[in-house]
Parts: sequence; structure tokens; C-alpha cells
Amino acid sequence: MRIGLLTEGGYPYVSGEPGLWCDRLVRGLEQHEFDVYALARSERQEAEGWVPLPPQVGRVRTASLWDAEDDGVVYGRRTRRRFAECYGELATSLCVTAPVGASGIADTTAPRAEGTGTRDQFAHEADRFANALYGLAELARDEGGLPRALRSETAVRALERACRAPGAHRSAREARVPDLLTVAARLERALRPLSLDWYGDDGLGAVDLCHAASGGTAALPGLLARHFCGVPLLVTEYGVRLRAHYLTEPDSSPPIRFLLAAFHGRLAAETYRSAALITPGNTHARRWQERCGAERAKLRTVHPGMDAAPFAEAGESPECADPHTLVWVGRVEPAKDLVSLLHAFAEIRRAEPKARLRIVGGPSGPEGAAYLAHCRNLAAQLFPDEADGPHAVGSNPVSFEETGGPELPSRAEAYASGALVVLSSVVEGFPAGLVEAMFCGRATVSTDVGAVVEAIGGTGLVVPPRNPRALAEACVALLRDPERRARLGAAARARALELFTVEQNVAAFHGIYLDILSRTPARRVVLDDTGEPLPFSVPAEAHVPGRWTDAKVRAVARGGPAWATDTPVRATAARSSENDGVAGPGGPGASESATGGGQAAVPAAVAERAGAAGPVSVTEGVRATASVSATEGARTAVPVSAGEGAGAAGPVSVTEGVRATASVSATEGVR
Repeated sequence: MRIGLLTEGGYPYVSGEPGLWCDRLVRGLEQHEFDVYALARSERQEAEGWVPLPPQVGRVRTASLWDAEDDGVVYGRRTRRRFAECYGELATSLCVTAPVGASGIADTTAPRAEGTGTRDQFAHEADRFANALYGLAELARDEGGLPRALRSETAVRALERACRAPGAHRSAREARVPDLLTVAARLERALRPLSLDWYGDDGLGAVDLCHAASGGTAALPGLLARHFCGVPLLVTEYGVRLRAHYLTEPDSSPPIRFLLAAFHGRLAAETYRSAALITPGNTHARRWQERCGAERAKLRTVHPGMDAAPFAEAGESPECADPHTLVWVGRVEPAKDLVSLLHAFAEIRRAEPKARLRIVGGPSGPEGAAYLAHCRNLAAQLFPDEADGPHAVGSNPVSFEETGGPELPSRAEAYASGALVVLSSVVEGFPAGLVEAMFCGRATVSTDVGAVVEAIGGTGLVVPPRNPRALAEACVALLRDPERRARLGAAARARALELFTVEQNVAAFHGIYLDILSRTPARRVVLDDTGEPLPFSVPAEAHVPGRWTDAKVRAVARGGPAWATDTPVRATAARSSENDGVAGPGGPGASESATGGGQAAVPAAVAERAGAAGPVSVTEGVRATASVSATEGARTAVPVSAGEGAGAAGPVSVTEGVRATASVSATEGVR
């Protein structure tokens, strides 16, 4: 089948965390064809280029979210009025008073209380948002684009009217002009996919399935492909966009945070409503999706697939680890709470003087660099250089390192260097670093955040976040019990190999693709010679390279214009003068029905090409037609043209528990 893979800031670009997962998925499903539709987040990302693409990637189309190009589209008065109405409706749906609660997630998500009017109220606002969104998309398709309109004064005034309208939420009413300008600019960037030319028959309209690698803006092209072309949508989320907004916008003003959270919440609800299936990467993400309105029947958890091969050597030789060394691996940023880890290690050193701590990882942006400098200073204060004698050089028991050097060429080497792996985060999604440590057969001590418990199961110790004493006690318990460490490490490796490998991830999505296609109505209809539709005539595998279908098959879009198809002409029998009155079994115009195991003779050219069975009668110099129907259950038809030595062409049906109709015309020389 043909898959439209939708990404934002990831595949096929070199930078971006989701890119690696997408690359493994595409390479693992080599029996399918992929069209990649990618949204770039920054100029640097575009400049770094793409990863090498496998042959099953048929095309790549990209669009930018970071630059503000002017589309040059100037609207007339009626079009401006139409835009103001649609944008005003969308803004109003963001500013209304929340159905449940007074703050937080409840402001923008579906209530769970039954038997009240709040559910109807939320449904009304959800419909208003969806109608406005698709109205803007149709306007962009008709007029050629929206970027200039979304940045215009009309958009800002429509947003201001919605914030000042009766019934608007208090946070929205407090918005000032700078807040409105910021929100309008952010909405323009998020809605930029509405102006793309991806939704025709030569784009997403030609794929069998859209697979969004994340929610939010990445899923928006999938929503439009479903709206315009009826293409089913699959959404995979390893991190929920609304949750990411709450974590990455702490310094914005309350009106900005409220309006943008409302937008992401409404967009998530519409995405989940329209998706055929939703595949969260863990239970933590699944709870967020349910809170945002996703139906439980559509949810199917698929753990992310990771390559276990680089960690095999470390996992098969756990005895090589230093029994006194603790290892932390990851990106250095405040959410990782290395300060608590350093204070916990101070207590560990008092209980186990030989213990050492290796912090492996680089900073994440300017904020991460400042945080790393702070942690280095704290480590120098807590652990002054120690020396064995007055003439020896002291060393600090805490080291800050990065992979790629001679001592730690890879992350696998970092995990293998210690007997215990520690995670001290206060915020975490799916802990990929812990899974890597599990592949290496290492026991772990982690804080209870995100999907940590789901990942490690019972193969590691879990403590509350921001609790250095509890973290220290758990680490000391495992440092003093090597047998327990070995048991936990072996169990962790077995669990990771069972649940978190690339193979299980690829197999899961292969089954999901087939499941969605099996429940999706056909969007392309093939007509026979009489103008009637032939069911099952364009299977999903028709897009796989090879001779799967007849090149002469005529396909039209369901509901297409009448002039797109030829006027059907029914075949008639023509007799020659010297054979008038001659009639044989199955003569011209003859009709026969067969049930069960009936058999009939078929021209060799037809049988070799289609494997079909059906009675055909022929007289020399006479053109005849035959019609056969066979029933053993359901109904299908396969068009086949036969011509070698026969000059005959016509659709033939093949049945195995199937009801079919076939028409074969034959000319001189066939028997």
C-alpha cells in the first residue's frame, strides 16, 4: 500500500529525535511505498540536509514553518468577509468559558461527567472549531493561500473581539495588544499547512493512508487529506503536544498560555475524533489523549522500537562493570534535576566511600549550558579533590563527560562502565535512556515520573522525584547487594528485548496498516464495460511495484463528474450469413448459471493470464458473447483482457466462495 508519512521537525532531516524512529519504521516496512511530507522547524534543520532514504520512499515534499514568506494573495471584499467569519469563529471557540474546572487541562478538554449539559456545550464548541478550521482550509484552496491573511490586522481584530465578547474566559479577557499579536503570530505558524498544495490527486489524495508521526501541526495535513479526499488517518504520539506546551511555555503571560493551550487542546480533540486509530507510545501519553477527548476504542498502545544491537555486547557481559560506579546518561537540562542527584550522591559517599558518579551527556541549548556550569560548581563544592597522600594528585569522585571520546566512544560504553544506572528527572516522557540501560543488562534506580514505571516494570527501583535521601538509600541498597543487581539487570534485559525492539514496533504497525485499510471504504471505483462498478478491483497492493492490475482498467473517483467516464456501450452478438440459424451449447447470447463445483472450458490465453473459468462458445467467422455467473458466497470481479491469437477482450470473474460476473468475447481462431 501507499503511505503518506507526515512529520514535523523530524524525518527525513538529519536533526530531530522522531526522525530515527521514522527511519526504522520505513526501512522495516519495505513491502510498502512511502511518500514523506515533512514540515521543517528551523533554517538550520533544512541546511543540515536529509538522512539517506531507502528505495521504498517514493517522494519527499517539504514545507517550512520557520520563515514568513508572503504568498502575494490579495483578497477582495467578499473573500475578506469570508476569512473574518471563519477566523472569528475559530477565535471564539478558543476564548469561551471552559466546560469544566477553572484552570489547567480542564479548560480545553472534554468533560467526563455524564447526564449534564457540559458535554453538549463542549461538543458545540468542538464543532465550531472544526467548521472554522475546515472553512479556512477551503478558503486557502480556493484563493491560493492564507499566510498574508493570518498575519493581517483583520485576524488580530477578530481575535480581540473574541477575547472581549460576553462569555469569554477571564484569562482571555485580560489579553492586551502585545499578547494578541503574539498569539496571532503563533496561530499563523501553526495553521501554515492549510495553505500547502499537498491535497490533490497528485499528493495526499493519492495515498491509501496518512500516518502522522506526531500530533499538532504535523497531523493537520492528515486532517485536510481526510476532509478533502477521504484518506484515513493514523496518529502516533510518543509525546502529547498539549503537554509539551505546558512544559515549554512557563514564562509566557497567562492570556498567551491560555489561548495557545486552548488551540492545541481543540486541535488535539479534532485530530483524535477524525483519526481511524491512535497509537500512543506509552500509558502516560494514553492518559493525556483520553483527557483530551480520544475514544478508548481508537487507542492502541505501541511501544517505541529501539535498536538493541549496539547494546548486545554490554548486555551479555555484565561482569565487566565497575561495582562501585553509578552512571547517569542523557541531555543536561533543568528537568533532569542533576542537583538532587549530586546531593543524593553526597549521602551515598558517606555510606560507600568508594562510590563514583559519571555524568555523561552534553547540554541542551543555552539553558542547558548554564545548568551544566551550575552543576559543575556544585560538585566542586560538595566533593573537593581527594588525594591519598600529601604528594598525590587528587581527583573528584564526580566526573562530567560526553560520548565520542577515547574513554566513552558510545552510549553503550557509558552504560557498560557502571554497575548501576540512575535517573533523577522531575519531568519525563518515555525514558529511552532507561531502556538502553535495560538492553545493557544494568539495574536501575529511577524517579517515578512519566512512563518510567511502565518501562522498567519490576526490574528496577523507583523513588519519588526531588527526594535525594530516598534516591541515595535505593542506590546504597543495590551497591551493597551485587546478587540483587545481577538479577534485576537480567530481568531488565529480558523485558526490553521482549517489548521495546524495532522488530515488535514494525510488526505492530504493519498489522495496524492492514487493519485500517480493511475497514476503509474504497475511494476509487473501477467500471466494467457496461459502466457498472467492480468491487475490490483496485486493491491496496496495486501501488506495490509489479504487475498487480491490468493497465487498461478504467478508474474514476467516487462521486466524480459525469464527463470523466465514457458512455457505457453494451456488447451485441453479430452473426455471419453462412451461420444464421446455427446454435450450439452456449451460442450467441446464451446464459448459464452454475453453483458449487461447476466447470467450463476457457480459452488458453485467458486461463493462463487470469486463472478464470467460464463457458465460451465460438464459431468461425462469428463474433459471440457469453455471460456467466457463479455463486458461492460473496461477490467480486476481476477485469482481464485476452488477445494472443484470440482477438478477444473482456472481464472475467474468478470465484472461490465468491459470486462473480464475467463477459468474454471471442473471434475467429479460438475454440
